[in-house]
Amino acid sequence: MRTRHSEKIGTAKYISGEVKSFDQKNEMFKRPRWDPDIAEVAKKIFGYVYPKEKYGHTLKDIAFKNAAWHIETGFAHGNVTQDTGMYAWDQKLIGVSRVPEGLKLDVDDPAKMSKDLKKVAKTFGASLAGICEVDRRWVYSHSFHFATKEHRKLELPEEYKHAIVMAFEMPYKLCQTSPTLLAEVAEGWGYSFMAYTATMVAQFIRGLGYKAIPSGNDTAIDIPLAIDAGLGELGRNGLLITRDFGPRVRISKVFTNLPLVPDEPIDFGVTRFCLACEKCAKHCPSQAILYGDRTTKPNNISNAPGELKWPIDAEKCLGFWSHNEGSCMNCIRVCPFNKPKGWLHIMVRWFIKHISWLDSFIVKMDDLIGYGKQKKHIFWSE
Repeated sequence: MRTRHSEKIGTAKYISGEVKSFDQKNEMFKRPRWDPDIAEVAKKIFGYVYPKEKYGHTLKDIAFKNAAWHIETGFAHGNVTQDTGMYAWDQKLIGVSRVPEGLKLDVDDPAKMSKDLKKVAKTFGASLAGICEVDRRWVYSHSFHFATKEHRKLELPEEYKHAIVMAFEMPYKLCQTSPTLLAEVAEGWGYSFMAYTATMVAQFIRGLGYKAIPSGNDTAIDIPLAIDAGLGELGRNGLLITRDFGPRVRISKVFTNLPLVPDEPIDFGVTRFCLACEKCAKHCPSQAILYGDRTTKPNNISNAPGELKWPIDAEKCLGFWSHNEGSCMNCIRVCPFNKPKGWLHIMVRWFIKHISWLDSFIVKMDDLIGYGKQKKHIFWSE
């Protein structure tokens, strides 16, 4: 476990007991396939959704949402299981310029290779990219196939020592419309772009003569890997909070045996600020987000024990999604870290990191200015 100046960094600061690999079967979006108590609730999410004469829920909105999800649902299948579709673990190299088989790049400078790999990831569409050593606690103990319900032990070979973790900024204006289906366009776009980029990064690594496994929501838990890769910290809303985009990101990763150098985790005051804020908890329609201090006590089997955090009650969250007939991003919409780039917001983030007694004042100003309120009629022309 890495430390800096005797302080825990990365995911180490969220551990308070034994943490075992999580069984993907217990992940909230897998449970409707086997848990009868959840199956009925999820019918309105995974079944037919009918258009309404209501802002953000019209046929045009549904078509827009489904188009955004098309690459993920039609080709990638990262929400179905691992090692399938665009996320297949072993894919043939197909390119316009053929090279002889067996060629392999000698990596005598892993630090430079790491910089080059992150540059490739950003060129292919990642908003942020970082590298971490693969902590096996975050690899699922078992996979669960959403369609077939196959439940089997997951084995990620030991030779995959590193992961390049990538975050993708979701469109700010669309997220402001939450909890409409327009906001879910941002989510679907994120999942589709995750697959698009991760697949190309994996093929780049394979082209160098090394192994690569692209991954969306499959194989391992994203957020701990992203924290160890220096992309952000864990927020009260259970999401990765990045310095540039707050929680308004989606995450994919590529596991590899390519020699690389891990990035250092970052700390810019998220945990302390979340203690003072609580906006996501107040604006959560299902009240699935915990108020007050962190705890190691899970709500149900969809939370892992041994982790010091604000565990999300995903059963309540899914209940609102069912009622809404679509996803919800209110906890992203209202987060004070969720701002477009600009000098003012850069300055505020500096204050959050360096002047803790201003945290409550910053939250009040965020409310006063009106940040986080649902915005309507900001996308379609009237």
